[in-house]
Order: sequence, then C-alpha cells, then structure tokens
Amino acid sequence: MAWRQIINNAKIVSIPQTNSTPGFSRFFSKSPAYIVKVGIPEFLNGIGKGVEAHAAKLESEIGDFQKLLVTRTLKLKKMGISCQHRKLILNYAHKYRVGLWRPRADLVKPK
Repeated sequence: MAWRQIINNAKIVSIPQTNSTPGFSRFFSKSPAYIVKVGIPEFLNGIGKGVEAHAAKLESEIGDFQKLLVTRTLKLKKMGISCQHRKLILNYAHKYRVGLWRPRADLVKPK
C-alpha cells in the first residue's frame, strides 16, 4: 500500500534527450590505426613492457596466435615466463578476445 502511494505521488522528471554531446566529439574524432593481421610478435610488441622478449619462445612453443589467446597461465609458467609478463599476456589476451584492445600499427613516416 505504501509503495502504491509513493509511486502515485512521485513527480516524473523528464530529461531532454540530445543526439550528440558536445564534449565527447573531440575525444573520439580520430580512430586509431590498427594492424590488420595480428600475430604473436605484433601482439607482444603492442603490449610492450618487456614482454616482446618472449616472442621467439612463444612462436616456437605455441605457434599460432589463436592458441595464444586460449593459453593458460600454467603453460606459460612451464615455458619460463615471469609472473608479471604472464599477467600482462593473459590480461591483454582477454581484452583482445572481448574486443576492448588491439595492438596499434606503427605509424608510417612520409618520405
């Protein structure tokens, strides 16, 4: 009964809807350049922070980028990759699978 009174007595406030927010256009006006084909070396170079040192080891042991995306921490540990680098690889692999992150392409300097 009390809820019915609250709902009936509540004033409905209408908020005007706008199609564009003026402050956000400057943040998203430029889309970043992405690498079209992503392999293990490009992925690790995109992460940075020293992880690219393991590129040769991961290429030989895992071989395929799609297998790297589903690799678990124990397999990376058995390869001798440090804890900090394992965490970075797994974190960015999850972000890549979900679609939140992609390695950026190197900008080509004009001649």
